Amino acid sequence: MPKFEYRAISPSGEKITGIHESKSKFEVTDMLRSNGYYPLKIEEKIESKNIEINIFQKITIKDIAIFCRQFYTMLDAGLTVNSALEILAQQTTNKKLKDIIKIVEDDVKRGETLSYAMGKHLDAFPNLLINMIEVGEESGNLDTIMLRMSDQYEKDNKINNKVRVAMIYPAILAIVAALVVAILMIFVMPSFIETFESMGTELPAITKLLMSISGFISSNIIFITLVIVTLSVLFKIYAKTDHGMHTVSYLKLNIPIIDKLNEKIIVSRFTRTMSLLMSSGIPMIRALELIADIVGNKIAEEVILKMRESVVRGEGIYKPISNSNIFPKMMATMVKIGEESGTLDDIMYKTADFYDDELESQIQATSAMIEPLLIVVMGIVVGFIVVSIMLPMTSMYDSI
Repeated sequence: MPKFEYRAISPSGEKITGIHESKSKFEVTDMLRSNGYYPLKIEEKIESKNIEINIFQKITIKDIAIFCRQFYTMLDAGLTVNSALEILAQQTTNKKLKDIIKIVEDDVKRGETLSYAMGKHLDAFPNLLINMIEVGEESGNLDTIMLRMSDQYEKDNKINNKVRVAMIYPAILAIVAALVVAILMIFVMPSFIETFESMGTELPAITKLLMSISGFISSNIIFITLVIVTLSVLFKIYAKTDHGMHTVSYLKLNIPIIDKLNEKIIVSRFTRTMSLLMSSGIPMIRALELIADIVGNKIAEEVILKMRESVVRGEGIYKPISNSNIFPKMMATMVKIGEESGTLDDIMYKTADFYDDELESQIQATSAMIEPLLIVVMGIVVGFIVVSIMLPMTSMYDSI
């Protein structure tokens, strides 16, 4: 029987994780709900032989955005949900998503609601999307919901692409710098070392240091490579644990240069999603649970769950936001105005647009700061090597 890893939350905000043997994700969902928990994520534990397949069948935000956009277009044209699913199953290029859409189509034909059928596949469809579809089914505005969700995921995909593009040049520069230094230390320096040793003169301390480093790297290159690979793998494993995710989240918010970018991403995602959920009529408590699940940072998630607890106590979200170092003071002030005037949904909508623009500016600023920093670091390292080589050569020429 398959094993499923799950993550769920109680009405009081308590989060649990575990593994449950069951025939399907649907049964795991029923088990959690019968025990008073709402499932946040359910994934089947895949045997090692299937890992390679799943790597190449990953469902991306772009896939979900296209799915929502096409679904909206067909519903707006008057097609039924069944017909839309049938066409989507034929047109979708992602094989994993195509197979899941076919299963959802069969379940809907048997009388299940779209949200219920999609809820069995939380590894493919985001929890936020499923909840929004449920709202659309209850209100009879499924086409409008699909339009809103397509806009939401297209913006997410656009931001992800901008961050990725902005980081490409610095990443390439860092790789080139590392390769240049490695070539100098492994292939160039050994020839100079032989020359220096044949001179028989006292070498400067800086040259001796460089010779020692070069000798160590040249003699232990395989060992060093294995250590780097092993540490990378161990870090990836650690980063998937609760403690590891918390550590990574802390680093993202505290490492200079990238800290502001990550803060802007969190704030933009929070305000945009909150605006979407509130305008769709989802209660504040449930909205905060959904946002905590998608914000992408454990520390920010804890802050949002504190907001939820504050709402449960009838205190609103202003106090947790104002006490947090993640959310700007201006946003806290806007939230306070919105709560006092009863226009929080409208305030969130306008604030979301502002912080989306702020995020785009921060992406450009971060890229502009990283590039010269890498160039300076590369210049210092290469300069150190050049000076270490030139000093004994100068001494040799002076002695002639």
